[in-house]
Amino acid sequence: MTAVEATTADLVERVRRLAVPGERRVLGIVGPPGAGKSTLSRALAEALGPRLAVEVGMDGYHLSDAVLADLGRRERKGAIDTFDDAGYAALIARLAAARPGDPPVYAPVFRREIEEPVAAGVAVPADVPLVVTEGNYLLATTGAWPAARALMTEVWYLDVADDVRRARLVERHHAFGKSRYDARRWAHGSDQVNAELVEPARDAADLVVVWRP
Repeated sequence: MTAVEATTADLVERVRRLAVPGERRVLGIVGPPGAGKSTLSRALAEALGPRLAVEVGMDGYHLSDAVLADLGRRERKGAIDTFDDAGYAALIARLAAARPGDPPVYAPVFRREIEEPVAAGVAVPADVPLVVTEGNYLLATTGAWPAARALMTEVWYLDVADDVRRARLVERHHAFGKSRYDARRWAHGSDQVNAELVEPARDAADLVVVWRP
């Protein structure tokens, strides 16, 4: 699929058409680690405002460090089998089904400062018409990921040059406590393995975007 270059304003105009009062739609933002998914999701939600859009991240379904240690997966945190995909799919089902008058749905969030998920970190009122959700594996074809994707109105894939993406990851890991050496090792190791799993799903997206903020 050919990528479309778009500014934030272009994407806000497109996403605004999904936010129809009285309805509920879910927009997925997918891409490899460091593509800018959370930054774009936040920008879209902020541009529409809290009455029209709420951001809900897939990363709230990271398994905890304690669980990952028990499973022997702590050093692969971020890999597809380090998430509760069934829990995420169940959340998306609840969000997609919500209509005005229903109680709010509470979604978990991932706190990078502690590298752990936190339950019920964001409230999604039922009268908000658009949920913007982002994550690496929204187009994965295994486990419960397809069940979540089936409930999304659109999924956008963020396309970004590998060198830019890896540089962002190094800076992110360093900013949250890793040494420069460990930040580079993680970005070029575990993160890169995950990116190579995500990238083949690019053509399954409804829109491939080269974002120009």
